[in-house]
Amino acid sequence: MAFAELLEHVGSLGRFQIFQIVSLVIPIICVTPHNLLDNFTAAVPDHRCRHPLLDNAMASLNVTRGLDPDALLRVFIPLDKHQKLERCRRFLHPQWQLLELNASAPNASEADTEPCLDGWVYDRSDFSSTIVSEWDMVCDWQFLKPMAQSIFMAGIMTGAIICGLVSDKFGRRLVLSCCYLQLAITGTCSAVVPNFFLYCCLRFLSAFAVAGITMNAGILMIEWTKTQAGATVMTISSLGFSVGEFLLSGVAYAIRDWCFLQLAVSVPFVLFFLSSWLAESARWLIVTGKIDQGLHALRRVAGINGKKDARDTLTIEVRRKGESALTTCLFLLPSLLRFAIGFVFYGLILDLQNMGSNLFLLQVLFGVIDIPSKTGSFFAMNYIGRRITQAGSLILAGLCILANAVIAQGESEMTRAGLYILPSPSSPGNPVLHRMTAIGGGQMAMRLGSILGPLVKLLNQFNPLLPLFIYGGVSVITGLTALLLPETLNMPLPDTIHDVESREAGHFAILQL
Repeated sequence: MAFAELLEHVGSLGRFQIFQIVSLVIPIICVTPHNLLDNFTAAVPDHRCRHPLLDNAMASLNVTRGLDPDALLRVFIPLDKHQKLERCRRFLHPQWQLLELNASAPNASEADTEPCLDGWVYDRSDFSSTIVSEWDMVCDWQFLKPMAQSIFMAGIMTGAIICGLVSDKFGRRLVLSCCYLQLAITGTCSAVVPNFFLYCCLRFLSAFAVAGITMNAGILMIEWTKTQAGATVMTISSLGFSVGEFLLSGVAYAIRDWCFLQLAVSVPFVLFFLSSWLAESARWLIVTGKIDQGLHALRRVAGINGKKDARDTLTIEVRRKGESALTTCLFLLPSLLRFAIGFVFYGLILDLQNMGSNLFLLQVLFGVIDIPSKTGSFFAMNYIGRRITQAGSLILAGLCILANAVIAQGESEMTRAGLYILPSPSSPGNPVLHRMTAIGGGQMAMRLGSILGPLVKLLNQFNPLLPLFIYGGVSVITGLTALLLPETLNMPLPDTIHDVESREAGHFAILQL
C-alpha cells in the first residue's frame, strides 16, 4: 500500500489532522512577531542632544526659572533646515539672545555647535524604551539598527539551511521541539542583556529557532494531510502569519517598553515546548526505513480518527529506488522565487516608520488586509493552479510598485498594494528525504533577499524612486521566471526524487542543462 493510500485508510483529514493543525498554527501565530519585532523594539523616537544646564535637575531649576521650556530649547539646541530641533548637534555656548523677540535667525545659524557629548534626550510619548534609546543608536551610531536587523535575518538564513538538513536526518518533531526551547531561552534572555553585542548574539540564535519552527510546523501539517487539502493547509498556515502580524501591533500598543515586549513574545514558547504532543511525520519515518515507528504513528492516527478497523490491516510496500541527482529546476527556480519575495517584502515592510505616521495602525492594516489576499490565493491555487497563481501574484505586485514609482512619485497606496499581493512562498514538490533540505535552501534564499532588500533603501540619496524601480523590476522578472516551474495542483507528494522526475519527465527535459 502506497503512503497516500495508507493516509486515506487511517483518515487524511480527521480529528487528528485538526488537532495537529491547531497545535502548529498557534506557534506560527506567536513566532510571526519575532520577524517584525524591530518595527517596535527598534523604533527611532524623536531625540535631541542632552545639555547639562538644560537637563540636569538642579542646574535646570536655577537656569530655567520662569522661562518657557520650548523657548529655552532654542538657547541650547539649534534648528535644522525644516525649523525643527537638531537631533545630533547642540550649541557650543548658550545663545541667550534668542530669547529676545527681535533676535535674528542668522545669528543662531552662525553660532558654533558641537556633537551630543552628553548623550541624548528621547521623546517617550510613543515608546517608553526601545533598543535605540537604550544604547543610543542614533546620529553617528545609527548604523547599528540596520546591523541588528541584518544579523537577525542572517540567523534565519543560517537556521533555515541547518534545520532543513537536520530535519531530514533526525525528523521534524525533534527539531521543532528543540527550536521551541531555544526561542524561549534566547528570546527571554535578549530582553535582559546589558549590551548591544550580547543582544545581537541572542537575536541571531532566536532567528535560528524561528526558521526551524516556521519550516517544520508547515511541513508537519502538509505531510499529515491528503493532497487535495494541501492548498487549504498552506492557506491556514499563511493566515497564521497574518494573524501574528496584527497581534503584534496589539501587544506592542499595550506594551511600550522593548524589554517587556520582547518577553511577551518569547515566554509562550516555554508552554509550546512543555505541551508538545505532536506526532512525527509517518511519511518521513517510512521513507527513511523506520517502518515500525511509521506504522505505530499511523495506528495512533487511525485510533484518533475513529478508524479502529484500520489499525490491524496496515501494511507497507517498501520500494527502493535509486536516488538520482537533484534537477536544477527542483531547487534553483523555487529558491529564486523565494529570494524575490524576501527581497521585496522585507525591503518595504521593515521601513514602516517611513510609510505612515501611525506605526501601530499600519501594522494592523498589513495583517488584516493580508487575510483576504491570502484567501483569494487559496481559491486561485485550487482553480487556476499553483504555478500561475505564484507567477501572477509576483507580476501584479511588481506592476503595482512600478506604477507607484511612475504615477504616485513616492511610497503610498500602490506600494502597499504590492505588499498585499506578494504570494506566500509554498513548498514545491520535493521528495521526502530532501524536502526539508530543499525548503531550507529556499528559506536561505529568501533571507538573503531579506538582508539585501533593506539595503536598496540606501539608494534613496541618489533618487527616491530608484528603490521602487528595483523592487518592482525584480518582482516582475521573477514572476515571469516562475512560469517555468512545474504545476503541482492535485499531484500527490513525491516520496523520492525518482517520483518527481517520472511525474514531470516531459517538463524537466526542457529545463535540464
